[in-house]
Amino acid sequence: MRQPAATTPLVQLHNVSYRYPSPGADEGSLALSEINLSLQQGEFVAILGANGSGKSTLARHLNALLTPSSGTVLVQGLDSANPANHWEIRRLVGMVFQNPDNQMVATVVDEDIAFGPENLGLPREEIVSRVQEALSMVGMSGYASHAPHLLSGGQKQRIAIAGAIAMKPLLLVCDEATAMLDPAGRQEVLDCFVKLHQLGMGIILITHRMSEALLADRVLLMREGKLVSSGTSREILCQVELLRSLGLDAPAMAEIAHRLAQEGLLPQAAYLTISELVQAVVATP
Repeated sequence: MRQPAATTPLVQLHNVSYRYPSPGADEGSLALSEINLSLQQGEFVAILGANGSGKSTLARHLNALLTPSSGTVLVQGLDSANPANHWEIRRLVGMVFQNPDNQMVATVVDEDIAFGPENLGLPREEIVSRVQEALSMVGMSGYASHAPHLLSGGQKQRIAIAGAIAMKPLLLVCDEATAMLDPAGRQEVLDCFVKLHQLGMGIILITHRMSEALLADRVLLMREGKLVSSGTSREILCQVELLRSLGLDAPAMAEIAHRLAQEGLLPQAAYLTISELVQAVVATP
């Protein structure tokens, strides 16, 4: 059941910059620069940017896999710079990566999902309950005794998601989690994210696919380690020229609408679906 949004942000980044360590005497490259960002509990946010824009680096700051070179990251008030807070931060903010095979730690599905709760020292009954609930939430209840390596890519990724949500996080960060999947597997995983969001979990989706960004409540654009724009999916994804300047392709309908508007055939270009575009064309004198 969806919980009401908290008034205090779940995650707050204040002037966060990050340099990757350099093997030489010189300072490492600046991967994030002066990031200020607040994430509310229950938000669905997509982060877009070209390769090297800092998306994955930002994602890893949300659950203390990386900590800032300067600035502050607070997760439910816990400062990520304090190593004593890392365990709780990583429980509050789960993470799913690109390759599902790299996230498996056991040879049986239910044992894999139980790994996190076991490390919390939970009673057996609670672990079993969490595993069953997590499998149900990702639509994989019938696969508890299966071997992960025999599953499809989409099924593996849903098992990885189940392992993360068995920790009862408030936020799930998904770093290009559909990139290695075929269309069917990708849709399975996206449907899972939508369901989790409807149940009240926050979702951060790092992606380069505009169709995935359309699912989000809010879209952030990044370039060269900086946040350059933020808004609703419609506000951001209809800005064809801005997306082009960042090396991104606009959604197909937004691109068509933009060209029609340039030719004077539409009064504006803020259309993202076929039905919207058709209705606008029909209504235009």
